[in-house]
Amino acid sequence: MIVDLEPKDNSRLYKTGIIQQTAYWSTVKKMQGIDTVSYNFKSKAKDLYGHGQEDTFIVGDVLIMLQHLDDEHCIAYVPYGPEIEPCEEQQGYFLEQLSEALRYYLPKSCIMIRYDLSWQSQWANEDDCYDLHGNWIGLPSKRVQEMRLNFSTENGNLHKANTDILPSNTLFMNLRESEDVLLGNMKPKTRYNINLARRKGVVIQFLGLESLEVWYDLYRQTAMRNNFFLHDINYFRIVLSAKTNNTASPADVYLLVASVEEKPLAAMFLVISANRATYLYGASSSENRNLMGTYALQWRAMQFAKEKGCTEYDFFGISPDADPSHPMYGLYRFKTGFGGRISHQMGCWDYPLDKSKYAYYSAMEFQNQSYHI
Repeated sequence: MIVDLEPKDNSRLYKTGIIQQTAYWSTVKKMQGIDTVSYNFKSKAKDLYGHGQEDTFIVGDVLIMLQHLDDEHCIAYVPYGPEIEPCEEQQGYFLEQLSEALRYYLPKSCIMIRYDLSWQSQWANEDDCYDLHGNWIGLPSKRVQEMRLNFSTENGNLHKANTDILPSNTLFMNLRESEDVLLGNMKPKTRYNINLARRKGVVIQFLGLESLEVWYDLYRQTAMRNNFFLHDINYFRIVLSAKTNNTASPADVYLLVASVEEKPLAAMFLVISANRATYLYGASSSENRNLMGTYALQWRAMQFAKEKGCTEYDFFGISPDADPSHPMYGLYRFKTGFGGRISHQMGCWDYPLDKSKYAYYSAMEFQNQSYHI
């Protein structure tokens, strides 16, 4: 199935709306001290999709992060890749074949490949995963998931990871619609809050590196309010400053800040790549929340993305359903107010290259797992 796998220069990665598979993201990770490698691969269309001419091939590529566990071991992490999504019946076999092909190129110290798949969940269209009102009620057990994905494989070596790293549930807005239609599809409260922010004098500015402290102050407040891990300011300096416009897969990064009378209310990082705009990071002040700066910020980001020719807007992460006990329920409630389409994705899947060391790593990870976004 996989033929002609070969290394490629990270700057030549193909253009894609998945920013984690772009040359831009490779540059970000390199600046953060993480090694990245990329490969081209070619597969028969018939093997990927179950139809097509025997001599028709599909060409793709994949960006991989090499994350070192210690001086002797590492894992190969594939963020939201590969982008090419086979038909459900062929997905497991495709991942198996790709993994075996990669085995000969990855370091001997690599104990596993972790695919963080943005593919639609194989259960997204299953009636049993929704209640009578159409609400998502969750996935079957790991064992059932593994049986299904491994059905077409030769060695049954794909394992559902103990935790997902990137969001496996998100919300997409169709930016092909007019602004009037987008506003009309929002919940009345969301539309009201956007108009309220305008009436209260909230303005949106596009700022640069010189204003990074403005972002970081809002981010620090958000982290303290929600009790999540606080990145160093240099992390965001890298995200905002990494430039890849001379590559095959360029991305543009913008820092948007909502303020009133020069008082910052909220801020966000917006990344535009190919036809997609992604709301990558967000933060807000603990004060003046009644001015609805976050709503004005999102609406301006969508308008700007449309101006740049984007056809979709990725809210990048919500809880899988409207469960108030879920750590991301607040994001679910806020983001779904804008309308859009909920996407349930496959999440992280592991392919062990060293089974004994993988078993030890997996057991330790399970004992120490925490919630990741």
